[in-house]
Amino acid sequence: MEPTRDCPLFGGAFSAILPTGAIDVSDLRPVPDNQEVFCHPVTDQSLIVELLELQAHVRGEAAARYHFEDVGGVQGARAVHVESVQPLSLENLALRGCCQEAWVLSGKQQIAKENQQVRARECAMSWKGGSGDAEIQVSILTLIPLGSKGRDTSSGLAEAAPVPD
Repeated sequence: MEPTRDCPLFGGAFSAILPTGAIDVSDLRPVPDNQEVFCHPVTDQSLIVELLELQAHVRGEAAARYHFEDVGGVQGARAVHVESVQPLSLENLALRGCCQEAWVLSGKQQIAKENQQVRARECAMSWKGGSGDAEIQVSILTLIPLGSKGRDTSSGLAEAAPVPD
């Protein structure tokens, strides 16, 4: 396992534990104010923490699907497939004191990256905050070239923030 560091997010509002070598993408290119994006220096993995406007018309599992499919639409995904959506136990979350519900979604999207078609395996965790006006989505994104079989087993950002299969 790689060494880790505590990384403040959104001006120190909260933090995440990331591998020491994780690169803050905002040092490389503009990142929207509602996002914190990190990439692993070796693997094709990214960690995206996003503050989202509350979507009151969707709750529970449907909210996790909504945000995953919305990201696919924004990225121009040719295909979006949800493999599973499961609730996360609030007792196991650092944000449990300010969280109403949490879900983990595993899915795939076929997207274009640098004029190349790739599959993106994404594990997205969605939290609804206690104030009721925002949601937090944490996504671990692994890019897999089309034609690749199996699963990326290299260490990287997913190792620092494991999610259930």
